[in-house]
Amino acid sequence: MQTAQQVTAWLKAEARRLGFSACGVAPAVSPHGVHRLAAWLEAGYAGEMKYIARRRAAYTHPQSVLAGARSLLVLAMNYRTADPQTPPPGYGRVSRYAWGTDYHDLIHARLCTLADGLRRLRPAAQVRGVVDTAPLLEREFAQLAGLGWIGKHTLLLSREAGSWFFLAVLLTDLELEYDTPHQTDHCGTCRACLDACPTQAFVAPYVLDARRCISYLTIELRGAIPHELRPAMGDWLFGCDVCQEVCPWNKRAPAAEEPALAPRPGHNPLSLEELILMDDAVFRARFRHTPLWRARRRGLLRNAAIVLGNTRPPQAFELLCRIAGDADPIVRGAAAWALGQLQSPAARAVLAQRLAAETDPAVQSELHMALQQYAMPAATGQQS
Repeated sequence: MQTAQQVTAWLKAEARRLGFSACGVAPAVSPHGVHRLAAWLEAGYAGEMKYIARRRAAYTHPQSVLAGARSLLVLAMNYRTADPQTPPPGYGRVSRYAWGTDYHDLIHARLCTLADGLRRLRPAAQVRGVVDTAPLLEREFAQLAGLGWIGKHTLLLSREAGSWFFLAVLLTDLELEYDTPHQTDHCGTCRACLDACPTQAFVAPYVLDARRCISYLTIELRGAIPHELRPAMGDWLFGCDVCQEVCPWNKRAPAAEEPALAPRPGHNPLSLEELILMDDAVFRARFRHTPLWRARRRGLLRNAAIVLGNTRPPQAFELLCRIAGDADPIVRGAAAWALGQLQSPAARAVLAQRLAAETDPAVQSELHMALQQYAMPAATGQQS
C-alpha cells in the first residue's frame, strides 16, 4: 500500500496535470478564523447572505463537510487572461473571473476526476471536492497549506500568483503529508486596496463590509441598491476588481492557461444595449453557463440602469425608457433613478408619466426622488 507521502505526491502531480496552478495539503482542524467569522456576522457585514449565518456552526470544522475528514488538498487555478478593456460609452465592466465559462462547472469536473483517481488508488477512501459552495473557510486552509497569506483585501495572496486565482478543496479521510503553513504577511504598510475601494467597503484592514462592496451589490443583493452607493458603482455592471487591480502583487501574476476561462465575445466589456434588448431565450442562451447567470435578468438589468445613470451615454435615454416599464419593480426602480440622473426634459416627462401609472410603493418612491432631481442644479453629462 502506498504511503501518505506517495499518495500526496500522486495527488499533487495529478492536480497539476488537470490544470491546477498550485496545491498544498492542510490538516482537517478547526480554523483560527472561525472567531473572526462570528464577529463579522454579528456586525451585520454579510448583508443578505443569510446562508452563511445559517451554516455558521458548520464552519467550525471540515468534518461538517466530510465526516471523518483528516486532510484537505487545497487547489488554486489561475484566471488572469486578457487585460480588461476600457468600456466605450454604453458598455459596462465585468469582473475578470466572469469573462469565461462558469468556474464552478469547470473546476468541479476536474475535482471529480481527481477524486475518482484517488478512489482507484485507495478504494476505501472517503473523498469530497468542493468549489466555494460548502461551509469551509478556504482561504484559512489555503494559508495552512502554504499557498499564501490573506491580504488586507481579504483575498488570498501569493508572491508568485497574486490573487487572480480560484480556490477549491478536495477533502479526504486519509492522512496525507501536510505542507508547512504560510506564516508571513507580505502586505506590509501598503494600503492600495483599502484606499482605492470606490465604496469604502473596507472598515479596517482585513475586514470587508460586504454590504458596501460592488461585487455584493451587483451579484448577491437581490433588492434595490442603496441610493448612496449607486454613484460610486461607476460603470461596473457585474462584480468589481478594483482592490485586485491596484494590488502590487498582481503585477507579477502569471497568465492563465485554461482556454475555458478566456473572455467570451462581448464580455470584456459588455454592451448594455445588447443586454437590455435580449428576450428571455437569448438571455438564457448567452449567460446560462457563465457566472453572470447568478445575478439573473433582474439583477443585470438593475445594474445596467445604474451604469447608464452614472455614465449617461448618448443612448441612455432610449435604453432606460425600454426598461422603465419592465415587469420587475426592482428594474423599474433602478431605471427611474437613472432617468433622474439624465437631467433632460424628455427624461422628466417619462418619469411623470411613469408615476401616474405606477402602483408599486417602492417604485413610486424612486420616481418621486428622481423627479426631485429636476429641482436641483443640472448634472453634467449627455442629455437626451
